[in-house]
Amino acid sequence: MQTKYTTTTEMVEVLSEVQAEIDRATSQWPPFHSAHEGYAVLLEEVDELKKHVWTNQKRRDLEAMKKEAIQVAAMAIRFAIEVCSEEKGRI
Repeated sequence: MQTKYTTTTEMVEVLSEVQAEIDRATSQWPPFHSAHEGYAVLLEEVDELKKHVWTNQKRRDLEAMKKEAIQVAAMAIRFAIEVCSEEKGRI
């Protein structure tokens, strides 16, 4: 299967950044207490990304936009790990 991305290296680099963001976030914040809390955190990150997306293309801060996209990915993974279980997913 051929990837649509430029290189596998590019994918590995971004996934490494996502892992680093997960590590940073989990060292600073406790696990999500519920699906509602996890969703709120994820939505906050998406809203921050939206601000960059809705900025005029010529004035976008691409590094900041990438950082927000990485934070969205990290919070989505945290959500899947911390909330999507019988223990917390039905709270």
